[in-house]
Amino acid sequence: MGTHEVTNQVAPLVGHNLYSCDRTLVEAVRREGAGWAEAELERLGGVLGGEEAQRWGFDANENEPVLHTHDAAGNRRDEVVFHPSWHQLMRTSVEARIHSLPWVEGRAGAYVARAGLLMLTAENEAGHCCPISMTFSSLATLRTDADLAREWEPRIVAANYDPRFRPASEKSGILVGMGMTEKQGGSDVRANTTRAERMGNSREYLITGHKWFCSAPMCDAFLILAQSSKGLSCFFLPRWTPAGERNGFFIQRLKRKMGNRSNASSEVEFADAWAQLVGGEGRGVQTIIEMVNHTRLDCVIASAGLMRQAAVQAVHYARGRRAFGKRLIEQPLMQNVLADLIVESEAATLLMARLAKAFDSRASDARERGFARIVAAIAKYWICKRGCMQIGEALECLGGNGYVEESILPRLYREAPLYSIWEGSGNVICLDILRALGKKQGHRRDAESAENGGGTSPAGALIAEMRLGAEADPRLKAFVSDAEAMLAKYVRRSGEMDGAEAERGARRLAEKLALALQASLVVRFGSPAVADAFCASRIAGNSGYTFGTLPGEVATAGILDGVTSSG
Repeated sequence: MGTHEVTNQVAPLVGHNLYSCDRTLVEAVRREGAGWAEAELERLGGVLGGEEAQRWGFDANENEPVLHTHDAAGNRRDEVVFHPSWHQLMRTSVEARIHSLPWVEGRAGAYVARAGLLMLTAENEAGHCCPISMTFSSLATLRTDADLAREWEPRIVAANYDPRFRPASEKSGILVGMGMTEKQGGSDVRANTTRAERMGNSREYLITGHKWFCSAPMCDAFLILAQSSKGLSCFFLPRWTPAGERNGFFIQRLKRKMGNRSNASSEVEFADAWAQLVGGEGRGVQTIIEMVNHTRLDCVIASAGLMRQAAVQAVHYARGRRAFGKRLIEQPLMQNVLADLIVESEAATLLMARLAKAFDSRASDARERGFARIVAAIAKYWICKRGCMQIGEALECLGGNGYVEESILPRLYREAPLYSIWEGSGNVICLDILRALGKKQGHRRDAESAENGGGTSPAGALIAEMRLGAEADPRLKAFVSDAEAMLAKYVRRSGEMDGAEAERGARRLAEKLALALQASLVVRFGSPAVADAFCASRIAGNSGYTFGTLPGEVATAGILDGVTSSG
């Protein structure tokens, strides 16, 4: 129609390589010891940046999973049916070994390599990352039981996606989920009421109860928590019993969620469901905590991926759209906003990669173990919260075009809050930071670590890392000094603080430590323009409360010049 000529609209960003276009990620992968994985990262980046894979993401979210509780004859079916695009996404991620890489790859840098792969995947479609992440993380707990690991690990780590609803023994690859949350307790898992009844003198139990949130119920097995005679315990519960019969696992409904729509989250009932004990009775939290730590790492990685995609989409749009006589990206105020979004994204990527490196090294390096323990919580708290704000601002750069579903931005925006909630919302994570600092114990060695920047405690490892970049920028040096003083209050003076005082200030502590860590990394490894902008705005406080308030002296053009859509 002659009245509908399309002008001054920006073509979708397709056909670019998500990996090679991301200079910050490329350099981090090489620096943190995962350069050997670059061929696979570039291959996957090309696939996920292509038009076909982008269509998979839209299709999987526009055609949500469907629960079939019964068959035509009235028998329980309890199966979830997904759109073919979901299966394409799952197959792509499993064949890239995102669900298993560190467990099967003996080389240093395997966690960093996987972090890069998962970040690229989240940039394309984050919903299917949930079962990928849980399957990966499950092995951290399963490996505490040699017999279970011997039986199940070969099929868990296999690079074969097999979505058939069959006993695991008949499949070439399987997925593992998690079930902890109950309606009466939420994060307070010790309030769980699901019961576990022991079968004779064996490690076999019958589980009865209700789980309020069970993500990815189509998985082949689940790690769950239930109350045994000795307290809350961890169990491995497959969908099929050893006799080849369907287990007492019943899907009651799928959750209607704000985001994460491609993924099936559910309420489930266990009715005398067969399961095996993992770890000791009464040690459920201690047994499953390593799975939780790994999924927290994945929350950080996925958030960094969403932030990168949002920032790149905003820059791409601003380069093609004209208003008031010139391109958006040529206008100073828009330059300020876009540069601020890039600074936030690159700082998130650097902290994510550094945390992944700590997971790589923690088995053999006590300081890295302490670093991973506390920074998994700090990064989970900060990056996931900042992602929500950064993506919202990026969407606004596109105006109404960013608010419609033909754009990827609404999906990113709806997805972002999930990572602040999953595996512990903000307050839960801040309380965990206090635990990691030994707040209630006040150990002398922790105090010495906090004051001297040494030792292997979480506090000592944290300070050692913050100090690495402090001498390079006087603004950062002063900020780190303030962060150390605040940290010392929570470690050295813990005996003088009551619980309420410590908890009231926990969020401020988490923010301060996160910013100091990010600034140390940006000063050492970021571009001079990004480092200056970060320190001027986040460290020296020379900015406003929203994105786009960088001080006038910041070289915004230098920041934006480094953002490419080809590479």
